[in-house]
Amino acid sequence: MKDKEILNDWFKRAKSNLLRAKSGRNSDEILYEDLCLDCQQAIEKSLKGLLFSIDIDFPWTHSIARLLELLKEAGIIVPEEFNKAVDLTVYAQGTQEPVTEEEYKEALMLAEEIYFWAREKAYF
Repeated sequence: MKDKEILNDWFKRAKSNLLRAKSGRNSDEILYEDLCLDCQQAIEKSLKGLLFSIDIDFPWTHSIARLLELLKEAGIIVPEEFNKAVDLTVYAQGTQEPVTEEEYKEALMLAEEIYFWAREKAYF
C-alpha cells in the first residue's frame, strides 16, 4: 500500500507551485522566468506524484521528458500535447533568457492541465 501522506505531499507541493505561478506578475520585479519555474515544478511534482501512486520508481531529476517516458512505459496513455512540457525543463536549469508573457501563459495553461490530469489518474 502506498504511503498516502507522501502521495498527498507530492500533489500539495505541485499545487503550491501552480498557485504561485497563477499569481502572475503583480509587480515589475517578478520575472516571467520565475513564474515559469513554478510551472515546471508543478508539472514535475504532479508527474512524480502520479508515478509514486502507481509504484513506479523514478529518478530524482528535473527532466519532464524522462518522467513522461516512465509513465508511457508503465502503460499510461499520456495526451500528446503534454510533450510540449518537455521544453519547460530548461526553467529548472536556471535559464537566463527573458520569457515573454505569451510563453508564461502557455506554460501556465500546460501546468494546470497536467496537474489536474495527474491528480485524476493518481491512485489515492
